[in-house]
Amino acid sequence: MMDTSPDHELPQTSKIDTTVPHSARIWNYWLGGKDNYAVDREAGDKYREQAPGVVDMARASRVFLTRAVRYVATEEGIRQFLDIGTGLPTMDNTHNVAQRAAPESKIVYVDNDPLVLAHARGLLTNTTPEGVTMYVEADLRRPDVILVEAARTLDFSRPIALMLMGILGHIQDWEEAKSIVRRLLDGLCPGSFLLHYDGTYEVQGEALQQAQEEYDDTGAVPYVLREPAQLAELYEGLELVEPGQVSCLKWRPEADVFEPKEVDVYGAVARKP
Repeated sequence: MMDTSPDHELPQTSKIDTTVPHSARIWNYWLGGKDNYAVDREAGDKYREQAPGVVDMARASRVFLTRAVRYVATEEGIRQFLDIGTGLPTMDNTHNVAQRAAPESKIVYVDNDPLVLAHARGLLTNTTPEGVTMYVEADLRRPDVILVEAARTLDFSRPIALMLMGILGHIQDWEEAKSIVRRLLDGLCPGSFLLHYDGTYEVQGEALQQAQEEYDDTGAVPYVLREPAQLAELYEGLELVEPGQVSCLKWRPEADVFEPKEVDVYGAVARKP
């Protein structure tokens, strides 16, 4: 059930703009969270009216994150996670999944949204005694700063799972987006992984593109929907884990869930050789 709590229950800081919808807060709303404002719920409802499959996209994205993190922790032995553009906490956040699989896991979250940072303190205490969960305030467009700050917690001489979940669509220029990913990967040792998904328009087509364009026109930070073939360029030079880049619910579907289902979010897990 979607939460319609009054706005005053949310953290208030001078940096939070409650007059313009925000993608992380709308995503939180679609996932049934309470960390959103009226402007976000209004924008989310309008988007969903035009492209009803967007809620499936949000839920599939969370399913993919859970499966991908669990996979690299349990089957690849990864104990360090760098989650950039983490968004607002919901259920099964990266540290929850990773530390369930391996309690000693270290997680560094990176975001530059003040509402996300307002929740950081709670997440920092919600960790296993053996593990570490930290937050870095930084912008995706400054990968060198991210690497330096993350190195205060993570050991870059050992493999790290770099997580870019639904964030690259906020980089309008595709070459810039690829350059950011390459710079981040260059900072990681062999045996590290890229865990990534982003929005496409394969299923809902024009309806989804129109909904996104109208959302962008509200003054919110725009998001670019891209074709899977374009997103696949991010994995050049990496070793894709089976089944490769697919619609998110098709990535290692659970036997007891009615899947796979096509959604407009494509993801993959890839190893740095």
